[in-house]
Amino acid sequence: MTDFTQKEVWFITGSQHLYGEETLKQVAANSKEIVQGFNDSKLVPVKLVHKDTVTTPDEITKVMLEANNRRECIGVVTWMHTFSPAKMWIKGLGLLKKPICHLHTQFNAEIPWNKIDMDFMNLNQSAHGDREFGFMMTRMRKKRKVIVGHWKTDSTQRKLGNWQRVALGWDELQHLKVARIGDNMRQVAVTEGDKVAAQMKFGMEVNAYDSSDVVAEIRQVTSEQVQDLLKTYENDYELSEALKEGGDQRDSLVEAAKIELGLRAFLDKGGFKAFTDTFENLGELKQLPGLAVQRLMADGYGFGAEGDWKTAALLRAMKVMAQGLEGGTSFMEDYTNHFTENTDYVLGSHMLEICPSIAEGKPSCEVHPLGIGGKEDPVRLVFNSPKGAALNASLVDMGNRFRLIVNEVEAVAPEADLPNLPVARVLWEPKPNMDVAVTSWILAGGAHHTVYTQALSTEFLEDFADIAGIELLVIDEQTKVRDFKDKINANEAYYHLFQHGM
Repeated sequence: MTDFTQKEVWFITGSQHLYGEETLKQVAANSKEIVQGFNDSKLVPVKLVHKDTVTTPDEITKVMLEANNRRECIGVVTWMHTFSPAKMWIKGLGLLKKPICHLHTQFNAEIPWNKIDMDFMNLNQSAHGDREFGFMMTRMRKKRKVIVGHWKTDSTQRKLGNWQRVALGWDELQHLKVARIGDNMRQVAVTEGDKVAAQMKFGMEVNAYDSSDVVAEIRQVTSEQVQDLLKTYENDYELSEALKEGGDQRDSLVEAAKIELGLRAFLDKGGFKAFTDTFENLGELKQLPGLAVQRLMADGYGFGAEGDWKTAALLRAMKVMAQGLEGGTSFMEDYTNHFTENTDYVLGSHMLEICPSIAEGKPSCEVHPLGIGGKEDPVRLVFNSPKGAALNASLVDMGNRFRLIVNEVEAVAPEADLPNLPVARVLWEPKPNMDVAVTSWILAGGAHHTVYTQALSTEFLEDFADIAGIELLVIDEQTKVRDFKDKINANEAYYHLFQHGM
């Protein structure tokens, strides 16, 4: 999906000349050891690159500009080993365009009570050096991640690793190309949006193509390619009897394989890592792509149904963040509700396109009528999803800003086998409960399309919103509707003032 080894995060240590050369040598040695410690940790996925200690405004500005210009650099970590007067950092911080993490740590973990002297105190001043630095970033209204803890602990390493994953997702958006195959589903509001504003804010390119562009690639598919892919289907999934060799619907699986091969070729040739389609613009495609889309998502592509390019891009970014973590991440839709006397649930699903990364067990590969789109019956993977903590995330265009809405949920097992529901699905309880969660979601303008993940926590998306400079609304166990309304109203005022430069 993404080669982490080609990316790097720069580690920048701040100090000043006041302490003399011997102290600065020790600062550099300690910083290198900390970097090596992080790089040796399995919890830190992206290589840290140690940079020379900065002690002057010119040195700080130079390294920040270099970080901006190095493609492989996805962010910087700063740490004040000693006191570093923060006015030195103003120009450099103002010019920095990459995500920044402020690490508040200390080389030693404990105070050497019987040996501590002023030399030790002068060397280990991060307790107030980082506060001076923190003030300046707050004064400059600089969004950043703050991590507090000793660098050798799993907790600190995990926090840094998680932030690196978010920086990877952000870096992906800077270069992402999203292909809209067909247009937005007609008359639908929430999947629309300002693609120019999105490129300015997130960096991603979003452009439209016709289904004929995919059909042209399908026509180039060879019978050998189809046969090889059919073997993969037979190995990876439980094929229904009708789809097995000699079955009366085998031709549908052959057509699904052609669509997947053609769609992959189209995406790969164009450098697209996210895409949309819509059943209203299928052209000569014989089926609405179901199996193809599911398998592409499993390989890390972002997807949004009915032209939903914002969800497609968000899914790709979250796929990159989640790479290598336990749990899946998928395109999702709030489909139907289950109201009971005790607990209320939402059944999430879609017509076809749910990623098998969230499947519990081996998916079944089946073909059934769709009842929409006017095409041949499409092939799809059918499965349930595992129980456990998860979240839904929705990126919406509010006109004057982008808003990211997150609802923490708890996935549960369906109460029956659902023998007549031939789609992938997941049942969840929204936090804190259906009433508060859905009321808040609707008030926030949350979409019916989301990204569902069991791999990422809310903290990932909080960090993402900070890096992107977008609004974040979280619905969790602590949410109360009255407070949530107040938050929405306060944000309206804040962004109105911000937009007008006040």
